[in-house]
Amino acid sequence: MGFNCGIVGLPNVGKSTLFNALTATAAAQAANYPFCTIEPNVGRVAVPDERLDTLVRIGKSAKEIPTQLEFVDIAGLVRGASKGEGLGNQFLANIRECDAIVAVLRCFEDPDVTHVEGSIDPIRDADTVETELMLADLDSLERRAVTIAKKAKGGDKEAKDQNAVVEPILEALRAGRPARSVRLTDPDQRRILRQLFLLTAKPILYVCNVEESAAATGNALSHQVALRAEQEGAAAVVVSAAIEAELAQLTDPAEQREFLQTLDLEETGLVRVIRAGYKLLDLITFFTVGPKEARAWTVRHGAKAPEAAGVIHSDFEKGFIRAETMAYADFVACGGEAGAKEAGKMRSEGKEYLVQDGDIMHFLFNV
Repeated sequence: MGFNCGIVGLPNVGKSTLFNALTATAAAQAANYPFCTIEPNVGRVAVPDERLDTLVRIGKSAKEIPTQLEFVDIAGLVRGASKGEGLGNQFLANIRECDAIVAVLRCFEDPDVTHVEGSIDPIRDADTVETELMLADLDSLERRAVTIAKKAKGGDKEAKDQNAVVEPILEALRAGRPARSVRLTDPDQRRILRQLFLLTAKPILYVCNVEESAAATGNALSHQVALRAEQEGAAAVVVSAAIEAELAQLTDPAEQREFLQTLDLEETGLVRVIRAGYKLLDLITFFTVGPKEARAWTVRHGAKAPEAAGVIHSDFEKGFIRAETMAYADFVACGGEAGAKEAGKMRSEGKEYLVQDGDIMHFLFNV
């Protein structure tokens, strides 16, 4: 199961620099972590998780395999993209396939780097991105709404259910509000919303690209973005793409740590972006531990045990019998699986079990 974030932004905001640093960092980690560049503009990166290091040590595993998140560097957006300006159609097609949006905003002044709008204003840039996505959604949904409404009037139950979702979203878009602003609590309605593949229904993470001196604290511009994100229920992360590009050139972890210390940084901005992206998608991690490998796996929050089994192999889900499960804290406290069993901390869970973040699982199945 893959989860990906589309990196978007106006020209000259540091979007490609950020993506290149992400993929270069992942490549530098290849000795320890699996990394794959699928296409020139797509890269998978390891999700940092200290728990996996502990499981490798306790489980005496020969190999460590972290879970991954995919980042897609999408063609730069310009005003009018929804009407086909620039690479508008290609841009919108690519972003529709992503699970979440990472909007890179320029929060630094540099007279040598021109801005497409002629001045630095990340809030205006965020509005430009959001407006283009809303216009594209409005155009797409208005065309589909006519057919759905006709079918609904004719008594088609599925169309009636769709119409109940489409109407409030159209109202929001016409009022200049994104699809994600419409709160749908019914699971069936949320499913219908996902099937509409609306751009503004996707969660958004704002990445504030600041100058090197503001990497640890942010600046006045990034603080404006943070306030916007809080008001929207979105997320914001401060990053200096220039610093990340330099870090990506350092293959020695000790050199990276020393470089970060000189900048009063505890971790790279990219680590924060990866973690924020993982959280944005409402993902959790479960583990499998054995002598050959300790591995982290990704599922959506609220997934049941068979779905988690299917992440490993589709046959596991089809023939699911039960899952032998231990909490991470119990595994560590008991010194591993044998100790957890002796202490009665290993549980046998069935098909309705909701997977918890940090669960260590062993699936029994029959095909």
